[in-house]
Amino acid sequence: MGVFSRFSEGLARTREWLRGDLNELLNRGPNVDEGFWDDLEEALVMSDMGASSAEQIVRQLRSDSVRAGMADASEVISALADVIAAQFPDAGEDFFEEDCIVLFVGVNGSGKTTTTGKIAKEQKDAGRSVILGCADTFRAAAIEQLEVWANRADVPICARERGSDPASVCYETIERGEQMGADLVLIDTAGRLHTSADLMRELEKVVAVVRKRANLPVKLVLVIDATTGQNGLQQAREFNSALDLDGVIITKLDGTAKGGIAVAVAHSLDLPIVKLGVGEGLEDLKDFDAREYALSMVGDAGEGQ
Repeated sequence: MGVFSRFSEGLARTREWLRGDLNELLNRGPNVDEGFWDDLEEALVMSDMGASSAEQIVRQLRSDSVRAGMADASEVISALADVIAAQFPDAGEDFFEEDCIVLFVGVNGSGKTTTTGKIAKEQKDAGRSVILGCADTFRAAAIEQLEVWANRADVPICARERGSDPASVCYETIERGEQMGADLVLIDTAGRLHTSADLMRELEKVVAVVRKRANLPVKLVLVIDATTGQNGLQQAREFNSALDLDGVIITKLDGTAKGGIAVAVAHSLDLPIVKLGVGEGLEDLKDFDAREYALSMVGDAGEGQ
């Protein structure tokens, strides 16, 4: 299996954007001067890695280049993927293999409900006992959308009529999970504007109910739409501050030329990226691999795409 086989197509726009800037640096010649480092940092910032992440990557790359005696720009660029990959904290064993309750949170439109359903199907196919809970009782189509995924995955779903109390749906989902001996409880919550203090406080109450009632470890996963760029980083900061997140899933990477947002989130908040969404298909929600991500983002030195 090629190193780009999992993420390459989904990160094509990002690679094309970043690769163009990197090739401009290489076309100037082999010299590695202050202008080279400044322009490299700017290229990383423009791919939405964020100023802090880009500065750290360039600082580390400069140090590595001196220590390894890298002679020219092409050697430096060839080492870039390894330094980018090192920015990601290790998620450890597969995030969903442990028996647990997972709450999916995020703003409206991030792909949260679809992501919840895809993971239910993936884990059921892997032999897990899964139950879905629809605690998004406000959005008109949320219940119907999750029911479609429940049918596709052949797993039970706990849902109530629109407008019901989301905390009570979570409570009932956990109870039903206990009764059926489920080892994985996946709960989709309503989209929340991270800028709304009232909505975030309400979500905190839902999480508190789940943690109080839980018979399994509780994990909180933020789903971010990559096309929102640096706003996604701000979302992550606000949700993490309120809820103490356990991981992040980034969707719609195939729809943006600035897939560096994964680096920005992981570096800024020291949170593991659990999965990446690089397309609409079930198979397009990929387990995250830092090195494959970095290689797919940077591409090969001198390539024309």
